[in-house]
Amino acid sequence: MKKRIKPGPGQESVWDYPRPPRLESVSKHIKVYWHGHLLASTNQAYRVLETSHPPVYYLPQDDIQMTLLKKNTGQRTFCEWKGSAEYWHIVSPEGTSKSAGWSYPSPNQRFALIKDYVAFYPSRVTSCYVNDELVKAQEGDFYGGWITNDIVGPFKGAPGSWGW
Repeated sequence: MKKRIKPGPGQESVWDYPRPPRLESVSKHIKVYWHGHLLASTNQAYRVLETSHPPVYYLPQDDIQMTLLKKNTGQRTFCEWKGSAEYWHIVSPEGTSKSAGWSYPSPNQRFALIKDYVAFYPSRVTSCYVNDELVKAQEGDFYGGWITNDIVGPFKGAPGSWGW
């Protein structure tokens, strides 16, 4: 394992995040873009914090242009903490991004607040922002974490990090 990066002022280390993960509300302005479309914009998101992973942001469907999303009926996954997830394609005249987002239609009780909220992989949309800061995608695309300047790692997900 790589050595934990010590957080500076105003930063968080993903190695201080809990396991099992924690859900917390976020009042920061979250935006997601798809080829010039403002796909989502909210100040009512939640983020999931889990040891070794950048936060994953969940956005309410009321703040998402759901007309650009199509449910992927052929894909479901299971999280031991949150339950069974369903996936969403982005479909527009500019193109399609397969399984660009996911949601939990019936999450476990600890995560009931994100019922039907949608999380997006930063690598599968044009761009994501947290308070106007461009997000960097978590390497490996397994967890869909959002990396900003106030988060330090090292981050699990890259090749060679699965045994951490």
